[in-house]
Amino acid sequence: MAHPVDVHVGKRIRHRRWLLGMTQQQLAEKVGIKFQQIQKYETGANRVSASRLWDISEALDVPVSFFFEGMDVEAEVAKDQIDSVPADLFGDKEALDLVRSYYSIPENQRRRLFDLARVLSEVA
Repeated sequence: MAHPVDVHVGKRIRHRRWLLGMTQQQLAEKVGIKFQQIQKYETGANRVSASRLWDISEALDVPVSFFFEGMDVEAEVAKDQIDSVPADLFGDKEALDLVRSYYSIPENQRRRLFDLARVLSEVA
């Protein structure tokens, strides 16, 4: 069974790759490995070594710490079992497409869209 940290790091790799609109093949080429290895990292099946994580962080243009962000939040969510948020939110293609689209909107319009979504969710 995969270690929860390996699974979390893998999800963060997939999340960032999706936000950039990058394929597994493209990331693999940038890092100098086969795309199958990226698949294994993203599922947590294989651990990412420190040096490989460094290469991936450079390819995805994020600091290494990015891959560990939300570890405490994920643990808290697992404890509380919040029903309104899917456990694997970033594993959901529709959710990732929505987030990617959201960040392609200019910031001032994005803020207004966020406010609208918050109001709609409070009324639902």
